[in-house]
Amino acid sequence: MNVLYRMLRSVYLLLGMGSLLAPGVFAQTTNQPDIFSVRDFGAKGDGKSDETAAFQKALDAASAAHGGIVYAPRGNYFFSGHLTVPGAVTLKGVWESVPSHLGVRNPGLPKPTDDGTTFLVTENAGVENGAPFITLNNNSTLKGVVIYYPEQNPNEEPKAYPWTIAMRGKNPAVLEVELLNSYNAIDASKNERHLIRNISGQPLRRGIYVDDIYDVGRIENAHFNPWWSMKPKLLEWQRKNGEAFIFGRSDWQYVLNTFCFGYKIGYKFIQTSAGACNGNFLGIGADDCGTSLVVEQSERMGVLISNGEFVSFNGPDPTMVEVMTGNTGSVRLVNCAFWGPCHQIAKIAGQGTVGFTDCTFVQWDRNNENRHALQIQSGTVLVRGCEFQQDKPHIELGEKVRRAVISDNVAPGKLRITNRSARKFQINNNATE
Repeated sequence: MNVLYRMLRSVYLLLGMGSLLAPGVFAQTTNQPDIFSVRDFGAKGDGKSDETAAFQKALDAASAAHGGIVYAPRGNYFFSGHLTVPGAVTLKGVWESVPSHLGVRNPGLPKPTDDGTTFLVTENAGVENGAPFITLNNNSTLKGVVIYYPEQNPNEEPKAYPWTIAMRGKNPAVLEVELLNSYNAIDASKNERHLIRNISGQPLRRGIYVDDIYDVGRIENAHFNPWWSMKPKLLEWQRKNGEAFIFGRSDWQYVLNTFCFGYKIGYKFIQTSAGACNGNFLGIGADDCGTSLVVEQSERMGVLISNGEFVSFNGPDPTMVEVMTGNTGSVRLVNCAFWGPCHQIAKIAGQGTVGFTDCTFVQWDRNNENRHALQIQSGTVLVRGCEFQQDKPHIELGEKVRRAVISDNVAPGKLRITNRSARKFQINNNATE
């Protein structure tokens, strides 16, 4: 019987399934050579003792063994310092699917300290440029934990903190992690082939930052909602300052099924010293953002956005898409939907090319100021096969627009286009009632 128990315990540890066993059946430590329990290195999980040294000892022991799993059983682990996960090492908690804790909105539901593996982070409060809490390296992984900043006040403007996670080296991964109330969540820069999958939480200032990537980064199922706090003071600060997804230089970035709610900017594409972004963005969404999508610069190869959903109605000038004057690259939005009582769907500037194909434009000009849905100041624009659902001004072409193709669109009443340029553009085959 003892032999069978040891075999079952080993299998469950290797698969990360210890939480499926009845309480008391699953031991907190293990003798498996490639699995290192933090309890064997002095970690208590009582929410009070500083676990920094114990965790780092376990991580270093796994590294000395040429890789392994550092397992943190159910508990609350308090940290006054930061951790480095060495190459080929996984730091793992009990969660096999990303959890959610609804915090002050639903005080009757479980808090992050009630279940699972929770890291309580306190280092560098007020020091935004301090050391990240966890730094990942070549082939290292963080999986199955909740990260919580207990000194953040859900009723007040947030304290600044450094990045919660920094991804470095080759193939670092963050899987099944809840970043409940990080100030800056994930710095996914200066690495190759990062993988971020199944992430939730409410990052307050920045969600995921990508830059200096030269080999295919991947982000899947990252959803940022105000589950920790919707208290007026904090949420208003987030709406004025928060940026959910920021992309600098990244060669062939892949982003799938991501979402954010309640930020100043949902998705932001910028120029850094390393360059700008190109990539494939499928099924992305932004709700209640001042501007859902901002493009300061994109690469010539294109930022390709398909099946997106964007809603803007808060802030001084709620807008779905804004392409700035410095953009010289290509931005294409295909089969995307835009709704919510915004001022305008898009403001387009720069010398690049921006395309809307098979898109649905539901609402704009909420104050009846005769604002056009698409305001094209300069560059090249393609609007093809789209549906405008309001009988309001639809497209404005400014004096500096170089080229425009507007065809095969539908609208109630007449398609209302204002051309302020001396150029003649291709406008044809639009169906109106």
